[in-house]
Amino acid sequence: MHISIEARQQAQALLDFIDSSPSPWHAVESVASRLKAQGFKNLRENEPWQFKQGGKYFVVRDGGSVIAFVLGQQPVADTGFRLVGAHTDSPGLRLKPKAAYATQGLAQLGVEVYGGPILATFTDRDLSIAGRVTVNSEQGFNTHLVKLEQPVARLPNLAIHMNREVNEKGLLLNKQTGLPLIFGNAANTEAAHSLLTNLLAQTLALPAEKIVGWDVALYDTQRGSFWGIEQEFIANSQLDNLASCHAALEALLHSEKPQSTTICALFDHEEVGSESTTGAGGSFLLDVINRICSATSTSEEEKLRAFANSFFISADMAHAFHPNHAGSYEPCHHVLVNHGPVIKTNANQRYSTNAVTATRFIQLCEAAGVPYQQYAHRTDLGCGSTIGPIMAAQLGIPTVDVGNPMWAMHSIRESAGVLDHAAMIAVLKQHFRA
Repeated sequence: MHISIEARQQAQALLDFIDSSPSPWHAVESVASRLKAQGFKNLRENEPWQFKQGGKYFVVRDGGSVIAFVLGQQPVADTGFRLVGAHTDSPGLRLKPKAAYATQGLAQLGVEVYGGPILATFTDRDLSIAGRVTVNSEQGFNTHLVKLEQPVARLPNLAIHMNREVNEKGLLLNKQTGLPLIFGNAANTEAAHSLLTNLLAQTLALPAEKIVGWDVALYDTQRGSFWGIEQEFIANSQLDNLASCHAALEALLHSEKPQSTTICALFDHEEVGSESTTGAGGSFLLDVINRICSATSTSEEEKLRAFANSFFISADMAHAFHPNHAGSYEPCHHVLVNHGPVIKTNANQRYSTNAVTATRFIQLCEAAGVPYQQYAHRTDLGCGSTIGPIMAAQLGIPTVDVGNPMWAMHSIRESAGVLDHAAMIAVLKQHFRA
């Protein structure tokens, strides 16, 4: 299998991006840093927006979602928008507001399940804490990103001598009683709470009493890696869906003087339904589009014409064929790692794809010189969904759901292909210049 130097570099850049982005707020900070470095201007929602032709801009909402765009050379009414959407969040464990307590001299962390992770994969891992912390200040409060580099928590498995059927029946974890993590020693709950707040305060170089609250996730400290006999695969946490975020960002950063206005929208909260101020079900993208139209003197009628001339690619990862579990897949729809981006179809509109939008994506793949695959879920298994149907319904823009094939979706350690990431970047570049 031939893997170019560029493809390996793009895969390494993805792994680095994930390693620096253990929470949605870190992911958006990473994206914003790249955008600023490439000359994108940071807009704020509570300030007036003014544009210049061909200008490059981005706006962040509540730290977890970001929309970046490049104004096209032609009026949007004539060429429409070229949009790519993905999501910044991943399934996992989040700390509760009063997380720390003591049990028999051990300090534990109470967690809540976020989305639909494979819980068993969180056991026996070197876990740490990352997210955002609110801190009292003279102006009211500030928000700080926090990322503890060293492992501080663990969810040890019960020995097989006490769980004799674990290999036959699988590891079952009660979400309330089976998930609290061990992170130290404490005589009582007050001492456990102090351990946690002092740890956060030391990381932020702030007094512990100034900490008010947090949105904090547990993350795996093991860095991303290449694997396989030819190092053709990659492994990391959060490939679903930071891989799509990274591909969309790379494509936008290489969108030089596009004819159409190009938009990259990365949303939080997809894994829990997207119904939030920062989710795809909220108003964020439509608010940005409306303000683009307002600042460029685009009328309502012209905006509707623009929507009719637009195309939205919803990029979220896809289920790769697993040879040990062939019966879990629909015949004739076995998508393979390192064989190209996947077009996802569901007749019940769990995916937004139809024959027309699939064909448009196929043509983009052919123009970019990359292979493509098609996926449908087994009819007798519940099909997942993503932001595609939400955006299609909200905007009325033709939409296709695509993604790269991966193994172990929603595990704390997922796997995908080096070639597929390069292919997705290539086709999204083609989309932005189409």
